[in-house]
Amino acid sequence: MKEQVPASKKLQSADAKELLGAASKLIVAKGKKVTEFKGADAKGDDAVAAMLGPTGNLRAPTIKVGKTLLVGFNEEAYGGVFG
Repeated sequence: MKEQVPASKKLQSADAKELLGAASKLIVAKGKKVTEFKGADAKGDDAVAAMLGPTGNLRAPTIKVGKTLLVGFNEEAYGGVFG
């Protein structure tokens, strides 16, 4: 782990856009629903909106693995990335 951000630091839309800058794939989990964005779709406004919770803050947990960004938790999605 290179960096850990405490939950008390609220990350918002600008932070989400910054995280997407280096990502080529975004996987967002909201409960049992998993949405995947690839390529140009991973940089758009829909991708940023999917990353944010109802309060406008970045959903947790958020993990960057190579060029893949995982937002929210879904066991199946994590299994697909981590094996």
